[in-house]
Amino acid sequence: MRIGIPKETRPGELRVAGTPDFVKKMIKKGFKIIVESDAGVNAGFSDNDFIESGGEIADKKSAFGCDIVIKITRPSEEEIALFKKDSILICMIEPYLNDGLIDKLAGAGINAFAMELIPRTSRAQSMDVLSSQANIAGYRAVLEAAANYPRFFPVMMTSAGMAKAARLIVLGAGVAGLQAIATARRLGANVEAFDIRPEVKEQILSLGAKFIEIDVGESGTGDGGYAKELSEDGKKRQQELLMEKISKADIVITTALVPGKKAPVLITEDAVKKMRTGSVIVDMAAAQGGNCPLSEEGKVVKKHGVTIAGIANYPSLVGADSSLFYGNNIINLLALFAVSDKEGNVNINFNFEDDIIAASMITHNGVVRIK
Repeated sequence: MRIGIPKETRPGELRVAGTPDFVKKMIKKGFKIIVESDAGVNAGFSDNDFIESGGEIADKKSAFGCDIVIKITRPSEEEIALFKKDSILICMIEPYLNDGLIDKLAGAGINAFAMELIPRTSRAQSMDVLSSQANIAGYRAVLEAAANYPRFFPVMMTSAGMAKAARLIVLGAGVAGLQAIATARRLGANVEAFDIRPEVKEQILSLGAKFIEIDVGESGTGDGGYAKELSEDGKKRQQELLMEKISKADIVITTALVPGKKAPVLITEDAVKKMRTGSVIVDMAAAQGGNCPLSEEGKVVKKHGVTIAGIANYPSLVGADSSLFYGNNIINLLALFAVSDKEGNVNINFNFEDDIIAASMITHNGVVRIK
């Protein structure tokens, strides 16, 4: 059975769905791996790296014509036409877009898995792409803040004078936020963090940060450990109570997202105006509308003397390791339904009583399985 690894074509996407390490592991499991030429070059992997790992370099059509195709981003309509019927697609589908792509996948007879829909359970942790990539994003976002901040992160004492530690706030303590806290602390910043889910306070404190106590008058805890959207009154109260803290910060990193909805506004324009000249905002939710209305997706801009980074794809900026983690997530998902027998033949069996397969498989035999 063949697994195809095509080159990503979305602008700014530097990752590849499978690395040479992925190729080695899957060949041992009985698969043949077809890699589109230059698929991994932006992530730091040459065609020769894949060949040495046992992969075969081919053209785009050959990569998409495999039994299983793995990608980072959703395929285009032109790419859908290259799939063979009854093949399997594994990628981040962006199912909340509701733009008809899922219907087209079903119509083409493609059995598609949406990696974002893998449930956040202990058993599914090794397949959780959102967590593996968010972890990297939180790390890289802090480096972005440091690159744009005109002062030191840690206390610096020299014969020429002393610099105080940066005051950094992280808004949202999910996987990305917690990694941002840990990275900023390692760089020597004084860190505070806020989340509308009070149960994450202990995790924030365990990383050496202070928890910002704010009562918005309602619970922000949703299903599956995610945050849920606050009421309009709750949002307004949250903005007002955070404004004073934000005005005193040197750096603010925002990570707040609500699945399937526009990112909540945490930093208003008035709050930006109150920040000190030279301060930095890293808005990790820029691709979903932004936690700050002044953010511009894919750009680093200055507004009211504050640098605002709206970079939309931080994992892509750490392409090699992001690709490695992503590929490992896929290996663990494949183990649920693609298993080699004693003769080395790979057998496909979709068990819809398995909660992971049931949740993440969005098309099967021409039928859309999610609403």
